[in-house]
Amino acid sequence: MTVSDPLAADIARIADALERLAPPAPPVVDLAAADAFVWHAGPDWLEPVAKVNRVDMSLLHGIDRMRDALYENTQRFADGFPANNALLWGARGMGKSSLVKAIHAELLRDRPGRLVLVEIHREDLVSLPRLMKAIRGLDRRFIVFCDDLSFDSDDTTYKSLKAALDGGIEGRPENVVFYATSNRRHLMPRDMMENERSTAINPSEAVEEKVSLSDRFGLWLGFHNCGQDEFLAMIEGYIAHYDIDVPRETWQPEALEWAMTRGARSGRVAWQFITDLAGRTGTRLG
Repeated sequence: MTVSDPLAADIARIADALERLAPPAPPVVDLAAADAFVWHAGPDWLEPVAKVNRVDMSLLHGIDRMRDALYENTQRFADGFPANNALLWGARGMGKSSLVKAIHAELLRDRPGRLVLVEIHREDLVSLPRLMKAIRGLDRRFIVFCDDLSFDSDDTTYKSLKAALDGGIEGRPENVVFYATSNRRHLMPRDMMENERSTAINPSEAVEEKVSLSDRFGLWLGFHNCGQDEFLAMIEGYIAHYDIDVPRETWQPEALEWAMTRGARSGRVAWQFITDLAGRTGTRLG
């Protein structure tokens, strides 16, 4: 045995140990195998979603104007025409994310395999340029979707998002649009905006730099709390859709009391009431 043999054996053992410690390679994904994926960063890969959690678009009441605007934008995109990035902002529980998923399903009916929904989590936004690079130029059209998007005062992730939405010197991929939902119109808390005005050397420029992120969205859709009639219409639509056998004179006062105890009327509150009502009446949802 030569002197180098023990050294070579040690190097081989170290290399083997490092290989075992290394994270596993991401699985190879067939992008034609599903119509919806979840993007994971580090390692980067797209996880297929066999069944998307969504409701039928006909069950979304009280948001007709926003529904029509987003549907038309998405339809143009699916058909290969220019379309805007979209920001759906406003009241909690009014169907912002449900609308995105419902429109995706609606358009797939006439365009099977054409339109893909990719969800990216807020904490993975720094990897958005890598995602766009991975799907740029593919034959399918991609809606990259981030739910409940917002930024805190010490968060600089919004700078990465701004750059990704602009697309750098290559521009945004022609086969990608970015949709986001948020409770905040400018994606930043109001107290953060006020603090910028009071502490910055040039307050207007500091605020403009923060607000400019929302300017990257060509389509802004505002969602507001619904009135009593819209709230009851939501519930009535669910009852008819799921064939829940309860007379109106029974469920209506219960629904109003349900909303009062929660201090809100919204699509989410309506669905929570329907879930409770279906459970009490032995009705299956789905």
